[in-house]
Amino acid sequence: MAQWEKLRQLESVYLTQVDELYDGDAFPMDVRHYLAHWIEGQDWDRAARDHDVAMLLFQVLLENLDIQHSRFVQGGESFLLQHNIRRFKQSFQRYQEEPYNLANIIQWFLAKEKEILQNAELAEQVQLLQVQQNPMETDSQRNIERKMTDLKNKVQCMEHTVKCLEEQQDEFDFKYQTHNMEGTTNEAEKTEQMKVLQALLNRLDASRKSMLSGMGVLLDGVEELLCVLVREELVQWQRRQQKACIGAPDSTCLDQLEKWFTTEAECLFQVRKFLKKLEELMGKVTYEHDPVKKQKPALQKRVDSLLTINPHSKVFCVFSAFVVETQPSMPQGKGPLVLRTNVQFSLLNNQPVTELNVIVNVTSIYTIQCVYRRFNVLGTNSKALNMAESMSGGMVADFRHLTLKEQKSGGGGKGIHDVSLHHVSTYIHFNTQSIRNNSTSTSSLPVVIISNSSQQQSAWASILWFNMLCLEPKNLLFFANCPVATWPQLGEMLSWQFLSSTTRGLDSNQLDMIAHKLFGKQQSYDACNISWTKFSKENVPNTNFTFWVWFDGILFMVKSHLENLWKDGSIMGFVSKGKEKTLLKKKQRGTFLLRFSESIRDGGITFSWVDYSPTGETPDVRSVQPFTKVDLGQIPFHEIIRNFQILEEENVPENPLLFLYPDTPKVEAFGKYYTKKTDSEYIKYIRTKLVFVSKENTLEAKSPMYSDTGPEPSPSTMNPRYGLGGEAFGESPSLPVNHQSTKSL
Repeated sequence: MAQWEKLRQLESVYLTQVDELYDGDAFPMDVRHYLAHWIEGQDWDRAARDHDVAMLLFQVLLENLDIQHSRFVQGGESFLLQHNIRRFKQSFQRYQEEPYNLANIIQWFLAKEKEILQNAELAEQVQLLQVQQNPMETDSQRNIERKMTDLKNKVQCMEHTVKCLEEQQDEFDFKYQTHNMEGTTNEAEKTEQMKVLQALLNRLDASRKSMLSGMGVLLDGVEELLCVLVREELVQWQRRQQKACIGAPDSTCLDQLEKWFTTEAECLFQVRKFLKKLEELMGKVTYEHDPVKKQKPALQKRVDSLLTINPHSKVFCVFSAFVVETQPSMPQGKGPLVLRTNVQFSLLNNQPVTELNVIVNVTSIYTIQCVYRRFNVLGTNSKALNMAESMSGGMVADFRHLTLKEQKSGGGGKGIHDVSLHHVSTYIHFNTQSIRNNSTSTSSLPVVIISNSSQQQSAWASILWFNMLCLEPKNLLFFANCPVATWPQLGEMLSWQFLSSTTRGLDSNQLDMIAHKLFGKQQSYDACNISWTKFSKENVPNTNFTFWVWFDGILFMVKSHLENLWKDGSIMGFVSKGKEKTLLKKKQRGTFLLRFSESIRDGGITFSWVDYSPTGETPDVRSVQPFTKVDLGQIPFHEIIRNFQILEEENVPENPLLFLYPDTPKVEAFGKYYTKKTDSEYIKYIRTKLVFVSKENTLEAKSPMYSDTGPEPSPSTMNPRYGLGGEAFGESPSLPVNHQSTKSL
């Protein structure tokens, strides 16, 4: 089967590659399609080396285009097809003087087609899944990919053009030297030889001009793409990194940027090689009005500017994409960007350009500072960029075991603001081809530095607020004029905290409860705003703690003691007492739900269930005093639910929890977490268990079903009473006390 026919039968992902291959103007796909059989039957490799063969194939190609045009006319094909064939023939006339250039181009396209076919066949043989276009890929990214492909095609076509130019110059040089050596005296013959030499020189001059013009167009494309990468794609990546630092599920992979910046660098180094080759050719053959002598310096300067970092230049450099890939963080920290003095931290810098043999890089970390305080970074602060430590491509410098030491200064203190932000600055020095001692720097996202672990919670709140709202990562004075957050922004950020900690975020009902707590009842919360002060400084009404302290306490409790139940969706969690009663009163007896306490500083969780009067007509919702992380540290919450008892008036224990809301049997919801019984023929001791017991009259007397507006009572500080209990309830009486919720053995 012909090569072109094989290509047409490939899957869409490979057809896209063929389409991208013929996206430019070097060789029209229409000509390839209609003359496929003839094109594949010619020896283009020989034509690229032999002028006479190239001229013959060139003439036959034009004849075939005439024949194809006649077929369109006779077959009544569309006027557009007829027009295109005529236009292609006219376009090919530019190869009249150098037909081997056209042969080189056709040979290159055929070789690229073979590569696509080989890749497709290899993938089929090893039965690999074909990588489809990423559905999240943006139009901008698809446009960049298309332009990158066109850029690489132009560079490779130019490489062939350089070879042809060298052969063309060698031909002229050989004939010129031969003419000088022969020294013929025949004026007619001498005149004829001079005409031939002049024609060769004219053709050489036209080829040099064409190549220089092509380089200018190529550099236009490089510069245009570089601006898009630095101003748009890199900025978007940095914003995604900001959000990922506070829990957003955004990708911060540098693979795509590394691929793009590497392509840019490779193209520029190729152009430098072409310019160097032109200089060599000019050293062998030059003449009056030589375009290389006139245009090369400007092109050289332009290439160097795209490879050299100049902070005063408006032109971007491929090495300007020097980023902090992994932001500063402590091993035991709550999250990145919160650092503690005298505690080790690490960070990873990345230059997303694949290592080129000519590049050597060295980086150093310098003193970090803000407006009010200064710190020294202690530890290894100088490394060479390498690819060995890279997990996502590019060249990296991985700094570990660094510590901060504050500089003593007379002013000291935090200044006038309650949050002090700092930058960790990293400098890179590198050498490239003929470009020496070039350097640039990058900075981490702002960090908050603490001196005591008790400051961790408030410091993390600052990091959340900054990266949620600030679009200027270098703004260290952000909190001097701190903006408010809209509820959609805040709600999304709060959901990220659960998502990143437990892989399950907050649903719309849970977010509505939190919004109600912050803003009161509203038809819609989209227009509601919350200030930094209300988020982390002002106490929630009727409590002695802030909203953030309350929320973070619940998050810590869930992560430490309730993660599996939260992932399963068993915990409704954020639901108001009023909503809780509305939901339960419609359900059957023994239906219960799990919600977080609104009155416990460090996080509490309780369960409420529905019961009915003896007549079965009046539903009653009952609750127990919330369990804290101290309680959950003694008994897993699923065991509390499994073994919880109420002592009726006759001291008969009963577990009132039967169905997890809305109607899931308790054992079905929690059975997989129950402690397994050990089968043994002989039991030496009676096994014991910790159980929570509430007394019926105590529940009623203490009124644990709090009103919608009134605060919940704080948890009792009374020490629990313990007693011995058998494996089955009732084997040994529990020891209730006059306490709403107590523990016994």
